[in-house]
Amino acid sequence: MSVKIRLQRHGKKGKPFFHIVVADSRARRDGKFIEKLGTYNPITNPATIDLNVDSAVKWLNNGAQPTDTARAILSYKGALYKKHLQGGVAKGAFDQAEAEKRFNSWLETKEAKVQGKVEGLAKSKDDAKKAALEAEAKVNEARINAAAQAQADAKAAEEAANVPAEEATEATTEGEAPAAETEENTEA
Repeated sequence: MSVKIRLQRHGKKGKPFFHIVVADSRARRDGKFIEKLGTYNPITNPATIDLNVDSAVKWLNNGAQPTDTARAILSYKGALYKKHLQGGVAKGAFDQAEAEKRFNSWLETKEAKVQGKVEGLAKSKDDAKKAALEAEAKVNEARINAAAQAQADAKAAEEAANVPAEEATEATTEGEAPAAETEENTEA
């Protein structure tokens, strides 16, 4: 019987959620399994992985073969590194305390990287929001200025229309009088 560490798909259409399980390779993908090691949610950024590292290492030592995706997840959470360190303990390269110390220091640096990514994503989201607000403020200011300019132009045009109308009526009344005089002058 070949044992695999693989993913079981759960969740609804378009929103996958996986259980990391140890199962017989002949079993269906979402069927019978031997032990559940954790969960994997790829929707979040960064992906949320909850894994029992000690159980995963136990199954890896017993010969369970992880699938490609499961191997990537186990490597990301440090299960493969812990198995590697236990191999060093078995060969006598260092003791169990040193292996735990190395694993814990690796785990701290990994958590710092993940936390840095989370903070970077939050900062970029805030920066994008600020930039959008600034752009919106500029558009609003331009629109208010354009409306004020249009009102000023309309008022100036109205005043210009009123002034020439008065001048035109004055000019026509003055223009009629000289025209009448020129007619009289031409008759004589």
